[in-house]
Amino acid sequence: MAFKLTVNGQPTSVDVPADMPLLWVLRDVLNLHGTKYGCGIGQCGACTVHLGGQAVRACLTPVSAATKAPITTVEGLSADGSHPVQQAWMEIDVPQCGYCQAGQMMSAAALLAKNSKPTDKDIDTAMNGNLCRCGTYLQIRKAIHKAATIKTKPAQSARK
Repeated sequence: MAFKLTVNGQPTSVDVPADMPLLWVLRDVLNLHGTKYGCGIGQCGACTVHLGGQAVRACLTPVSAATKAPITTVEGLSADGSHPVQQAWMEIDVPQCGYCQAGQMMSAAALLAKNSKPTDKDIDTAMNGNLCRCGTYLQIRKAIHKAATIKTKPAQSARK
């Protein structure tokens, strides 16, 4: 079945089963590999993307549920790494192995879009469910606070 999607600002159409997880559409059909497969049951957050500005688990979201709102992946935060979350992640040097970081960054970006000055409690609540096997939680929190201080540059979507 054909589905019309808007991914990182680009309209596209995919011919896939209605129940195919958005994660597989992004990775296997559209070749956007920034969104990671972690657990497949929505518990780790590695596959977090934005659907209409809301952080969602792409492994649990069927493509049929993603047709009415724009989808943003980590590649779509900015084409050149200028998104405040990307800048803060680099400045604070958050990743160790880096596997979870795309999902962490997407959850952080969704939080900051709603709350430009989050407290530690706000951050902990928003990031709950994004697991980091390297334990960089304090660095992640520090980077989110840092990102909150960085002025946002004009939006630049990554193009496929």
